[in-house]
Amino acid sequence: MQSLAAFTVPAIADISDAPLTARLQHLLDNKTKPLGSLGRLEALALGIGQVLGTEAPALLQPQMLVCAGDHGLAAKGVSAFPSDVTWQMVENFLAGGAAVSVLARQHGLQLTVVDCGVARPIAQRETAPGAPRLLVHKVAPGTADASVGPAMTAEQCAQAIANGMEVVRGLPGNALLLGEMGIGNTSVASLLLARLAGLPLAEVTGAGTGLDAAGIERKRAVLQQALDTNADATTPLAALAALGGYEVATLVGAVLQAAAERRVIVVDGFITSAAVLVASRLKPAVLQRCVFAHRSGERGHALMLAQMQAEPLLDLGLRLGEGSGAALAWPLLQSACAVLAEMASFESAGVATQTA
Repeated sequence: MQSLAAFTVPAIADISDAPLTARLQHLLDNKTKPLGSLGRLEALALGIGQVLGTEAPALLQPQMLVCAGDHGLAAKGVSAFPSDVTWQMVENFLAGGAAVSVLARQHGLQLTVVDCGVARPIAQRETAPGAPRLLVHKVAPGTADASVGPAMTAEQCAQAIANGMEVVRGLPGNALLLGEMGIGNTSVASLLLARLAGLPLAEVTGAGTGLDAAGIERKRAVLQQALDTNADATTPLAALAALGGYEVATLVGAVLQAAAERRVIVVDGFITSAAVLVASRLKPAVLQRCVFAHRSGERGHALMLAQMQAEPLLDLGLRLGEGSGAALAWPLLQSACAVLAEMASFESAGVATQTA
């Protein structure tokens, strides 16, 4: 296994391009509409053009990547559901019955599920073209309990990041949508936000899969123990190893690789945002490639988005995870590209511009 000390973060260049931005803005301003009247859709079109480096961006072969793993913390009652739900939901993804499966199918997104560290083995199966598929990159059958020591060794964390990079290198297309599954992983997201942003646990810890008030208090106590136990893990990679999960670390690698390849990255909710937070602390230019799909109903997500100065597209009170919010936002990205490519200009349509 790799060590974190030997781990090399890929080069991720700043993609700021003032001439391209000016050309994109000129195209948008001269469409047959009042100036700026398509609101944030125009900003989205501009941003996609900047990521793909073209005045005619086209989103090709979009990939929905759902990373799954189990967590030792789950045994401490930080979730309303047992750990067995992780493998059961992975099976549901692959069978086509989960929300993300339905939405991916609806929107023509290729769904790839990665077993990063699910406690129970997931059987490989024959899949038809376009059907959900499984990749196995299991570092271990679940992390250790972060309340009594590091969740992962440095070597395990580095391996999970490398796995995420490898997965993305093997995926076609220029757009990556992020999803996850892992009972207990809202705890991981809360821990990473508290540690990397210096925020109190009371502000960043919510109900997750549906804990009641007493359950939330119990969850906070366990998470405080995890922070105290791993007090020396303060850098992004050290915090990820000590507090994170295999699916979150794999997503960090996926984000870094997608950013290096200049793909559009569509970020789902609280847990996938935690992976982006870690990746952006390593390489801030990661955020230039990200579209944040929605603001979830999970307590800490708004604070996490604020840390990255991210303005999400939707606010639907979602807290399912899986990549469901990213899939729901996907048609907005398609519409933004279509407006840029197909909407007539005042000149081409023979429509008069507004008077001075």
